[in-house]
Amino acid sequence: MSWGGPRVLATSLYGVPTTDEDIAKGFALGDEACLAAAYRRWGSLVYSAASRALGDSEEAKDVAQQVFIGAWRGRAGFRPERGTFPGWLMGITRFKIADALDQRSRRRRDLEAVSAAKAEHTLVAEATPNAVVDQLLVRECLADLSDAQRQVLEMTFFDDLTQTQIAERTGLPLGTVKTHARRGLIALKRKMEEVDGAAQ
Repeated sequence: MSWGGPRVLATSLYGVPTTDEDIAKGFALGDEACLAAAYRRWGSLVYSAASRALGDSEEAKDVAQQVFIGAWRGRAGFRPERGTFPGWLMGITRFKIADALDQRSRRRRDLEAVSAAKAEHTLVAEATPNAVVDQLLVRECLADLSDAQRQVLEMTFFDDLTQTQIAERTGLPLGTVKTHARRGLIALKRKMEEVDGAAQ
């Protein structure tokens, strides 16, 4: 089963570690071969836990990679006397899953808020002779965003693409697409509120 982990390039001067204890010990000491061994041994376990909790394979792959990145950066925090290495990894996995669910909730709220604002602008455009002006205001708000944020939001709203589809079309990592979408939605919502406030 492939869970999307990066290719392993590291080798060890002392050979490939084989036991959980050796992998954990080398990992904590910064041995990249042990990082590679940890990916091979527990990557599927972490991915499976994330996939069950999130119900999205691409998001689960993203979380699985975040877990190992976080574990590697925080490897000094592993204490064998407090538990096993895979148990420590699963603890990090639970935190990363919780973060992913929180981000999903925030994205949903932001999308709903911007969709409502967009719908309001559309209703105004249909009900008044200033339809062109209203459409230009929306475009102007989008134009104030960064190129990456604008591209992601335009593909979301105008092309009706999911974030996974956007990642596939642009070649950007899914996590990067999500970040651009979240930050762009926040900025777009703020700008549209400013436009509405100035018009009143």
